[in-house]
Amino acid sequence: MHAHPDDETLTSGALLATWAAAGLPVTVVTCTRGERGEVIALPGTTSEGLGHLEGDGPKLATHREGELAAALAALGGGDAAAVAHVYLDRVAVPGLAAPGGDVLFEDSGMAWVAPGIAGPDPAATSGFARVPLDDAAARLAVVVRERRPAVVATYEPGGGYGHPDHVRAHEVTVRALELAADPAARVAGRPLPGEPWTAALWQAVAPEAHVRAARRALAADEAARSLAARAGLTFADPDEALPPVARPAAALGDVVAVETAPVLGRVLAALRAHATQVQHAQAAGSDALRTAGVLGWYALSNGVLAPLRARETYTVGPAPRRSVGSAR
Repeated sequence: MHAHPDDETLTSGALLATWAAAGLPVTVVTCTRGERGEVIALPGTTSEGLGHLEGDGPKLATHREGELAAALAALGGGDAAAVAHVYLDRVAVPGLAAPGGDVLFEDSGMAWVAPGIAGPDPAATSGFARVPLDDAAARLAVVVRERRPAVVATYEPGGGYGHPDHVRAHEVTVRALELAADPAARVAGRPLPGEPWTAALWQAVAPEAHVRAARRALAADEAARSLAARAGLTFADPDEALPPVARPAAALGDVVAVETAPVLGRVLAALRAHATQVQHAQAAGSDALRTAGVLGWYALSNGVLAPLRARETYTVGPAPRRSVGSAR
């Protein structure tokens, strides 16, 4: 369950590719089309000359839909059917606004408030972060009941790096799993369609020490420093405050680690497919980087070269039984 096109690869690319490579059923649910995203128009990539899309929500949405389709095919090893996909606002639920030609859930926008940490866009007054909780959660619950997954993966409560749509996606996922498992669940006064189903909740996290070590190793790598100098990129400070995704080892609890190396080619291809959002995605050639748990790097619109870490980490547990609050 992800907020925008590109989040599925940046957050869960190794997990999705690993399951697809094993022949397991995989479905990505995307909440919005990233209409308010910044655009990297980098010469020599498929984003070259696309700077005009920034600020044109409908056209950027259409373009990012195409990038997402290409990324999912890459994660599936070139098989477009290996990773299924659903836009959350295309899911029909009796009593809720019906899917149609209009986009129901839009990107809420964001602003960089610190290196690698986002906050709300003060200019945005609508978007997915403001959608009533059960409007979105009921749609995801229907998908869960239809697909009957063992696991639903999403962000931790802080949304990974603070983006308001990521935070809302976490809230929606928690509520959706409650609804999906409840035989008496009702939405808009009507029974929730489908048979009850319980799935485990996986939340993407990262050991704080690993994040700091990866940042430190990347900033010291000769090839990475050369690229940064040529492309005008910077490095994140390994000693600064980290985004919510990073946690002390003692606070992680039960976790599962997914190794990136076996599916590195798929993940890099998917990152490159999101060319308006991701730049300079490439594998690392240094033994020192690999020893530090870094298999490559990439940069987002903030111009910070980030490590592509050797494993993804998820907290593992049953779907929470508590309420996450009233719809807003």
